[in-house]
Amino acid sequence: MGDSSTPDRVAAAVEAHARRRAWWEAETAIAAVLSDPEVRRLGEEIERTEILLGEELRGHFQHFRDRYDRAVREADLDALTRTCPGKHGRWGRVCVLDTGHESTAPHWGITAEGRPVAWVGSAPDDD
Repeated sequence: MGDSSTPDRVAAAVEAHARRRAWWEAETAIAAVLSDPEVRRLGEEIERTEILLGEELRGHFQHFRDRYDRAVREADLDALTRTCPGKHGRWGRVCVLDTGHESTAPHWGITAEGRPVAWVGSAPDDD
């Protein structure tokens, strides 16, 4: 003899299964696309271009990096809150320009290796 919560438990289980299945299908599709040799080649080309652009813009934006480095070192929260929230954690990038620069300049900052990099747009891990 079942209780009245049995249909709710069944519905919740079906919903959870559907959600897991959808995630699996999405991850499988993304993995297939990202493993394509042409997609990898284009990704590498984009990365090279972003690094080159980062180097080209270094003279113009280096003072922002210096300010950012100083703010991190000194825990200057006022300076850090004025800094663009754009970052690509997956790629180890952080934008060091002022908040709101996107209409006049690309994101510009540093890679995890400390190299200058410039990019346009955002990514899902921009938080």
